[in-house]
Amino acid sequence: MNAAVKSTEAMSTILVVDDSPMLREMISGLLNKSGLIISVAKDGHEAKEKIAANPPDLVVLDVVMPNMNGYELCRWVKSNEATKHVLVILCSSKSEEFDRYWGIKQGADAYVIKPFRPGELVDTVRTLLAGKVAS
Repeated sequence: MNAAVKSTEAMSTILVVDDSPMLREMISGLLNKSGLIISVAKDGHEAKEKIAANPPDLVVLDVVMPNMNGYELCRWVKSNEATKHVLVILCSSKSEEFDRYWGIKQGADAYVIKPFRPGELVDTVRTLLAGKVAS
């Protein structure tokens, strides 16, 4: 990876949204070790407030959550003029091909199935951020 991508990646902000405190902590820790700036939200409503106030570069988003599910939040992010540039990774135990298809149809930039290998999520985040830097 070249230095320009590394330096931009190190300044990238990621919002981790999951209703499971254990998964929020695990995903946050994993991405934090990669030098990314992490914030967290426990559900779609809290995430929507945080994204509206200060859009991150990327959101790692659980699909099944109370109040507002990941598909709804993804649609909101991608249809809002101020946040449509925010990258979205849907991260879910819903593993059928239709679930992935529906997630991408809602505007997600990637769909990662739980349980995932730690490197898989980090690689997906890096690849998306590198693409954002290049464009």
